Amino acid sequence: MNDPPRNPLHILIAAIILPASGHVLQGRPQRGLMFLFFIIILGWASTHIMPADASFFGKHIGGLFVYGMSIIDAYKWSKIKLETWKHAQSQNNP
Repeated sequence: MNDPPRNPLHILIAAIILPASGHVLQGRPQRGLMFLFFIIILGWASTHIMPADASFFGKHIGGLFVYGMSIIDAYKWSKIKLETWKHAQSQNNP
């Protein structure tokens, strides 16, 4: 019998604390590294594009945007994985 996937809430917390860790906990490290790469690249690009008087948030908006998207993506895929597992279990145990 298949083991249940990790709790989506744990994945969400891990993704918030450390970028890409939610994807790694799901067994999708390539996807996590892809997000981490774009967080770094777009964060770097936005610091060089924004004016000198921009706030910290404004200067790093590119990386922060991708970081937010990676959190949403990690949670979404963990929730899909859990619901798929639940559905498979209900089909096996009528």
